[in-house]
Amino acid sequence: MSPTTVSGPTAPPIAAAPLPSEAARPSARGGADGSAQSRSEASLPWANALGQLAGAVRILEYDEGLHEMLATPRREVNVAIPLRRDDGRIELFKGYRVQHNVSRGPGKGGLRFHPSVDVDEVRALAMLMTWKCAVVDIPYGGAKGGVGIDPLAYSQAELERVTRRYTSEIMPMIGPEQDIMAPDMGTNEQTMAWIMDTYSASQGYTIPAVVTGKPIALGGSLGRTTATSRGVVHVTRAALAQAGSDLAGATVAVQGFGKVGAHAADIFAAEGARVVAVSDQFGGLHNADGIDVARLLAHVEATGSVVGFDGADPIDNAALLALEVDVLVPAAVEGVLDAVTAPAVRARFVVEGANGPTTAEADAILASQGIVVVPDILANAGGVVVSYFEWAQANQAYRWTLSEIESRLAERMHTAFADVTDVAAQQGLTLRDAALVIGVRRVAEAHQIRGLYP
Repeated sequence: MSPTTVSGPTAPPIAAAPLPSEAARPSARGGADGSAQSRSEASLPWANALGQLAGAVRILEYDEGLHEMLATPRREVNVAIPLRRDDGRIELFKGYRVQHNVSRGPGKGGLRFHPSVDVDEVRALAMLMTWKCAVVDIPYGGAKGGVGIDPLAYSQAELERVTRRYTSEIMPMIGPEQDIMAPDMGTNEQTMAWIMDTYSASQGYTIPAVVTGKPIALGGSLGRTTATSRGVVHVTRAALAQAGSDLAGATVAVQGFGKVGAHAADIFAAEGARVVAVSDQFGGLHNADGIDVARLLAHVEATGSVVGFDGADPIDNAALLALEVDVLVPAAVEGVLDAVTAPAVRARFVVEGANGPTTAEADAILASQGIVVVPDILANAGGVVVSYFEWAQANQAYRWTLSEIESRLAERMHTAFADVTDVAAQQGLTLRDAALVIGVRRVAEAHQIRGLYP
């Protein structure tokens, strides 16, 4: 591949565009009740996902029929999940599982427990997973699941009952060759253990490959816990190197000190970067000389938050996003960089640890400011890469060493970054648009080669 430079985007990002036959096609815009819904009325994540696809389709010059196929989820199910509380009361929750595309392999995607979960959010995340798997060239399609529940408000026994009932309700859709779940916001390796046990009990034998991100004792993979974070660091190093800079000594701000952000901060610090700011849902910290991340992790383990740490000064989220740093890592939730917050960003690089942290409006603003955005479907793909490794190990009944996993992860991430920067340079695209073009093209090629049945 020819060398490329990513010191700044070479063209503004693709603008959101309506899908073909907008007025005549309620399927990809339908609400939870199946009613037609314009993009302006749809949820923001789903609107952004559809707009990104439309832009990639325009560059690739695909016809309306192929666009329609790529935009419409292959399968989705909405389920009711009754829960008997520990005190005997009954509550009802809504759950969803969406398989966006399975042309390149079984569906793959996390399970999210969060009170704001709705079907449009799940659709959007499933679509992003389709492109993400294709960008890093693993044989999966995109899927996602969610339950509208606040896991912090329920006991462990109650969460187990919700998880097992959800699993039983979506049982016909899942399996190691159909759809493989993994942890996401509000779920963890214990959740995956419950899913694996529920599914295995229904089949009459143990099936570790039905989920990834499960405990090591049940066939989980070494390196899976930190895989997403390590992938973020790999692409950050590659982006800085393309711009003639080193990771060692670079200044980093991490918005979202959770599963991804905390491990990323720890790895950044271990690699010689200076982590100057972090935040969680309760507050933030700033120390221009660098935060002692190891000591901060111990503080968070003891208290549950970064707030109150004595090695840095308090900072609010808006101020953290506006810090003059080499790298800003939004690693919390969707939409934190929008038309309001993006104009204040002064980082050289935004590396998306979260899914969808940058809106379409913010993308345009950041591009106009010469800020390089390394998109989520590339930057945080380390998790699904190592999930693929875990699935492969489960199917082989064999465990790889940590060094094998980490070296293979590094190779995948650096190869994908090189592919994306190559396309960006050749076609004058931002990194997000180049990644989308690669992902959409690979999925479309699979559609076209397989053909239509009947």
